[in-house]
Amino acid sequence: MSEAARPIRIALVGNPNTGKTSLFNALTGARQKVANYPGVTVERKEGAAVTPAGRPVRILDLPGTYSLRARSPDEVVTRDVVLGRLNGEAAPEILVCVADATNLRLVLRLALELKQVGRPLVLALNMFDIAERQGIRIDLEGLSRALGIPIVTTVAVRKRGLDTLLAQVDALAGQAQGAAAQPLAWREPSATELRQAHRDAERILRDHVKPPLRPDTWTGRMDGLLLHPVAGTIILFAILFLMFQAVFTWATPAMDLIDAGFTALGDLVKETLPEGLLQSFLADGVIAGVGSVLVFLPQILILFFFIIFLEDFGYMARAAFLMDRMMGVAGLHGRAFIPLLSSFACAIPGIMSARVIDNKRDRLTTILVAPLTTCSARIPVYTLVIAAFIPDRTVWGFASLQGLVMFGLYAVGISSALIVAFVIRRLIWRSASDPFLIELPSYKLPDLKNVLRGVLTRGQIFLTRAGTTIFAMMVLIWVLATFPAPPPGAVGPAIDYSFAGMIGHAMLPVLAPIGFSWEMAVALVPGMAAREVAVGALGTVYSIAGENEAGLVATLAAKWSMASALAFLAWYVFAPQCLSTLAVVKRETNGWFWPFVMFAYMTALAYVAAFATFRIAQAVFG
Repeated sequence: MSEAARPIRIALVGNPNTGKTSLFNALTGARQKVANYPGVTVERKEGAAVTPAGRPVRILDLPGTYSLRARSPDEVVTRDVVLGRLNGEAAPEILVCVADATNLRLVLRLALELKQVGRPLVLALNMFDIAERQGIRIDLEGLSRALGIPIVTTVAVRKRGLDTLLAQVDALAGQAQGAAAQPLAWREPSATELRQAHRDAERILRDHVKPPLRPDTWTGRMDGLLLHPVAGTIILFAILFLMFQAVFTWATPAMDLIDAGFTALGDLVKETLPEGLLQSFLADGVIAGVGSVLVFLPQILILFFFIIFLEDFGYMARAAFLMDRMMGVAGLHGRAFIPLLSSFACAIPGIMSARVIDNKRDRLTTILVAPLTTCSARIPVYTLVIAAFIPDRTVWGFASLQGLVMFGLYAVGISSALIVAFVIRRLIWRSASDPFLIELPSYKLPDLKNVLRGVLTRGQIFLTRAGTTIFAMMVLIWVLATFPAPPPGAVGPAIDYSFAGMIGHAMLPVLAPIGFSWEMAVALVPGMAAREVAVGALGTVYSIAGENEAGLVATLAAKWSMASALAFLAWYVFAPQCLSTLAVVKRETNGWFWPFVMFAYMTALAYVAAFATFRIAQAVFG
């Protein structure tokens, strides 16, 4: 392969919240793939692009870092990739330092460090339109001379400056090929050298970046309100309250439509096919099982819309700042708020995002408590039981009672995470957490296309689970609930004689004290594969038992007591995690000890909470 045809390796390096991933997406489009780096669990994003001169390039989107003097796992990976120290990963030939043009203070020091690596370097001032709108005056030529590197301006969300950036890659191509043959001579700077680099960065910033003549009072006023210890906290909880109200109220029409569609499909199968195994498999196993889970897709999409929108707006970092004091009381680092918030969507990315925490004990504490926050996979279970037992009425003149109960379940989850963290840090690890420092990004009007793309991606992930894990578990549940057939002359439902019935009745002595029936016991086992499978399992079991004619919600309302329903909710607040989550914890902690600890303590909490809830509810509701 000729040198001109050989792809040049480019690495995007920068502080968190600089729009680096948006730039990566804009440059590579659909020509990208995601995997993990060899031997570690840090995500590896690589994409392809072509320069104006027709030169192919491979672009790596590296985890955010403030310095090559790495402290967190993500920063270690970024340093090792840049320096060519990661096994199986060649060093990039050109480095692109991506900066938030509205906040250059920290990135200039990183640019000076990257320059010492000895590879061709470009500084990309991203979000340059926002800097101009704020009146920030950047002397691009003077800044380029002071740093000794070329500078380009970009607006990733609007795909501006991409050709200029790739043209700069063309200009550096010859230099890059020569530099690739040279060894990297970087060494970790001493404390004295770091202080000098910081002074140099401050001087360069002072000489070539001027604040706006008319300060951005809008941002100041917004932060004055949103970061106020009292008003800001009230606003934060109001936003969370609105989020969970919307999960119920906005999603109802779409959920009703999906439910009606699956009901009609099931009826069509029963009318078209003769009674037998095939009709039962399609109507009771596939349609009743998978359909009972897919009906909750609108609620999951609404939840992700709020999370992605607020993150793009720049509010999430402020929420972490607000929560720092509360989390500090519980012994958690302020940066733990982002992993905990991510766990509202799924515990897996929440656990993986704990890598941003430098201190090993703080990071491990966050991993152990992150699954206690209510993930989206619990939504089908919560909404099913709430719809069956909580009246659909308005309270206080504006709030949905069902939404209030959902908000309460989320509040219990996050409160339990803080309490468990407090116990861990006070009884096991008594060292103090490191001070919380966070760079607040500029407020940005989210790009609706990017928000919707993120929401659709999450929806596709959920549908993929429905088409793989959930479908497979529904087939297994149907088989267990159908075979073996009852013996001749048997009385009672046929499912009582099936493998599912045998498993459920075998578990009943352990689960009866917390108010669970054998059908609920059957639902817990496949729920270990994926939490939402519990709903499909209930749908399949009750459908095969001939008790689901009026719908699963009506069936539960008729078959369960209020005490059992509340105990089931309590179980799922603390329930042991799905197997995928435990596998991720194993990878993040390099062993099975901590996944076992997580499973054991969460099982104990779930049982105790369900037992107490069942007994109290029995006394109250009878």
